This record gives sequence, structure tokens and C-alpha cells, in this order.
Amino acid sequence: MRLSEFLVEGALIHDLKAASKEDAIRALVGKLVEVGRVLEKDAEDISRAIMKRESLGSTAIGGGVAIPHARHVSVQSLIGTVAVCPGGMPFESKDGKPVYVLVLIISPHDRPGDHLRALENVSSALRDTKFVELLRNSEEQNQLARLLLGTESP
Repeated sequence: MRLSEFLVEGALIHDLKAASKEDAIRALVGKLVEVGRVLEKDAEDISRAIMKRESLGSTAIGGGVAIPHARHVSVQSLIGTVAVCPGGMPFESKDGKPVYVLVLIISPHDRPGDHLRALENVSSALRDTKFVELLRNSEEQNQLARLLLGTESP
């Protein structure tokens, strides 16, 4: 499963400014609402589901990367978005360092296999420190989209 199969291009954020983990998650879910992939009436519940998952343990995997995620009944297919936070932000990372790249994944409640494949794919792609550095240095949304959707090599 490639990132391009579930990332919503119009929902990518190349300059996220968030003071907290919750602010960042709300901004990412809000962007999915803005582009019509999540209904506004479901946004708060989705944000809560992601924060509930975060309460079990931070999804910050180190290396400046976090992968907040949840399954939710309101989505019909796997969707995701990415935000780059140029200044970094606290995210209770395992390595204690700030997070610069966030990949949010929401999948249908009844498709745990898709959810796990997406998590595996994302974590594999983001183990490449050069790729993460390219994402961090993206200066505009189009460049971020090209990197993530495979039209520009990492």
C-alpha cells in the first residue's frame, strides 16, 4: 500500500503551527473537513478517538516523526494527511525530541487490516532519514505533495 493510495493531497499542511499535540491533531482533522473528506459533525469525535489512542502511548516514533491514528465509523475508506511543523513541537516522543512531521491516519472501523498496512507503510517510509529531512525542508504545499505522492524522488 503506497502513501498515494490514502493521502488526501488537498489536506497536506507544509507549515503547521500548533502549540500542543491536541492542537496539531485538531488542525489535521480540520483540514480533512475543509477538503470534504470528513464531515464537520464528526470532526470532534474523530479528534477525541485519536487523542484516546494517544493516551495509550505517544505515536511519536522518534526521529522527529509522529503517526497519530484511529479507526472511526464515520469514514468509508482509509484516509490520511501530513503536516510539517517547521519549528517542531512537543509530542511526548520516545526520544524526547520535538516532532516535525506528522502523518495522520483514519481508517474505517471495520477494516483493521487496512489500518495496520497503512501504519506499516508510513513507518517504513519515515525510517528514511533523508526522506524525512526532505519533508521537513519542503517550502510549499506543492513540493510536499510531490514528495509524498511519488512524483519527486526522496
